[in-house]
Amino acid sequence: MSRESISTFDIFKIGVGPSSSHTLGPWRAGRLFLRDFYSPDVERVQVDLYGSLAKTGRGHGTDIAVQLGLMDWDPKTCPVDEINPTIASLKSDRVMLLAGKHHISFNPETDIVFHMDETLPFHPNGIKYTFWLKNSEVRSRTYYSVGGGFVVTEDEELGENRCVLLPYPIQHAADIVRYAELKELTIPDMVRANERCWRPKEETDAGLDEIWATMRECIYRGCHSEGVLPGGLNVTRRAKKLNADLMSGRSYKGFDQWVENMRYSSPNFQQTLRWISIFALAVNEENAAFGRVVTAPTNGAAGVIPAVMMYGHTFLGFTHEQLREFILVASEIGCLFKKGATISAAMGGCMAEIGVSSAMAAAGHAYMLGCDTARILMAAEIAMEHHLGLTCDPVGGLVQVPCIERNTMGAMKAITAANIALASDPTLAKISLDDVIVTMWETALDMNSRYKETSEGGLALRIPVIVPEC
Repeated sequence: MSRESISTFDIFKIGVGPSSSHTLGPWRAGRLFLRDFYSPDVERVQVDLYGSLAKTGRGHGTDIAVQLGLMDWDPKTCPVDEINPTIASLKSDRVMLLAGKHHISFNPETDIVFHMDETLPFHPNGIKYTFWLKNSEVRSRTYYSVGGGFVVTEDEELGENRCVLLPYPIQHAADIVRYAELKELTIPDMVRANERCWRPKEETDAGLDEIWATMRECIYRGCHSEGVLPGGLNVTRRAKKLNADLMSGRSYKGFDQWVENMRYSSPNFQQTLRWISIFALAVNEENAAFGRVVTAPTNGAAGVIPAVMMYGHTFLGFTHEQLREFILVASEIGCLFKKGATISAAMGGCMAEIGVSSAMAAAGHAYMLGCDTARILMAAEIAMEHHLGLTCDPVGGLVQVPCIERNTMGAMKAITAANIALASDPTLAKISLDDVIVTMWETALDMNSRYKETSEGGLALRIPVIVPEC
């Protein structure tokens, strides 16, 4: 089990789709490599992709991500509308502005090498960057994208930021229960106290607000964008049409009026269910189109938590401060899965993505419904219990089918789990959250590699599709 100290802002990262492990992780690795090894004397660069990064890298945009990383683009702030033109120009001209500082020759077709039949022993998502300098010096380092945008090296010791001595160190759900009983703390109380070891309260609140604002903007953008998703599978975006159908011609301008229209229409149960699905679809259609999303805790599962939060905000009246607390609760559940199991689909299949995000959303929603700590943890357990064994089998290596629709399922299960926990007696539960985390990890270890983001099994084999290079 990992003993690292993980912040809310490690679990929730603002970045670009379509995959946290295959896009955001390699992107961040490229920028790390620049930080440690860049020199104006670099003449040539090569990127080697191994394991799952090679097998589904083109569909996941790994090749695009490494180029953007080597140009030192920031996934949090870069202009997403300029990604495709920039990559197209680089492919045509075969010239890269390395680190945003000097031009070198770069041919994506030969300088990015996909090792389809080789997996490095440390982790399925391996990537090696190499620089050749004018004086014949070679600088190289191998990184591993271990899920959720986290990047490590095989022999890396935890950085200073991740070895912080926290007032409430939490390795197991049982630790949360103990602090709640002995200190009379809520989960947000614990998380806020821990976050103060990294930054002042005001900065944490600003970061939480930025996360929710990015989620909100992503939902709105996704509900007003149409067309066919990139990658060659020709998946048509649906959120805009579904939104228009439920709006029934009502006009609005901007997010706030849009929300007021939803509330004013007094949707029935069926319509509310459709709205939740639309919210999730919107986010993951944006994610598939290289839009800006919040890794929560991964990009492939980025729509679950925003959909549940948007449901609570729109139809249950969750306040601004409550949404902050939702994120804090959800992040701590994500930390438990990160430490005790995995949030990498290449290690644990889709239960590590949709399953974990659903558990996180269930806990956050349960807190909003007024559940005590025991019921919050129960909600997370219920949500994961019904995702155990879920495979990751993206058709064509794209984060589209079945990934986008799975976010709607994860959101629905989260809301259901929270409501079951609200009406239940946790003392009668047979399985704890710690039990289900251990079981999830054991299931991940037993799972055949064909069902771990390789596109070599499951639904990925049902559609014979040739996906062109990005």
